[in-house]
Amino acid sequence: MNLIIQGSDIANHDLRELAKLAGANQIERITGEAFRLKNASQREHIAEYCAGAELDFAFVEQTAPLGDFGLVAMDMDSTLLAIESIDEVADMHGVKPQVSEITLRTMRGEIVFAESLRQRTALLQGLDQDALQRVYDERVQLSPGAEKMLQHMKSAGLKTMVISGGFTFFTDRIKTKLGFDYTAANTLEIVNGKLTGKVLGEIIGSQGKADVLKRVREELGLKREQVIAIGDGANDLRMLEEAGVSIAYHAKPIVQEKATYAINHVGLDGVVNLFG
Repeated sequence: MNLIIQGSDIANHDLRELAKLAGANQIERITGEAFRLKNASQREHIAEYCAGAELDFAFVEQTAPLGDFGLVAMDMDSTLLAIESIDEVADMHGVKPQVSEITLRTMRGEIVFAESLRQRTALLQGLDQDALQRVYDERVQLSPGAEKMLQHMKSAGLKTMVISGGFTFFTDRIKTKLGFDYTAANTLEIVNGKLTGKVLGEIIGSQGKADVLKRVREELGLKREQVIAIGDGANDLRMLEEAGVSIAYHAKPIVQEKATYAINHVGLDGVVNLFG
């Protein structure tokens, strides 16, 4: 088993101490922000030590090459993107505090996603549709390392997908910009150039995300073990369960507890370092 250590500033003494704690017999540099401690064992105090040193850690049984996988699926808001797009749209309408509070409660698992989306979208009623483009142009930011991660995934032959509880206005543009193979999201109802405060069709929430991933996985003829999924909120949990490897990215505690690996201190490119 290998122990992968990642962080923005990894001190040599931290690596030596972690190697000692884990009984590792070799320290191998992956990148400037990632190291592999070889032949390690899961032992006490490693999680505590890494938390104190602000380092990410992951015990990897065998370093599977990315080429063994066929699909990587990820959430959009606060995962692929460094923002919550609906909160930024709400800011254009002067209701960001109300919407942000509902968003946080949803990500913690306190509100069922479909109901929370209806509540938040209702607060957007009357907003000019031009505000959506302004949010995309002025506020959409990719999470650190996102493009680098996607390049690695594509080079290894994986299909890429965004599954969002947000809106197709944003996923459609991101698909074009970054070359995603698949996207799925919710559609805002717009009448006479203004948002009605409603979502068209069935809402893609927690189960909807899982269903989309499963459908695409089966269309591609892949096994669950050949899928990587990345998310941050409670509504991503069922989607993560449909993947062989699940990654909690800067995620809520409930997601970190259930995911295969957790990344809290480096960017999305840190996902690549978990594989050969």
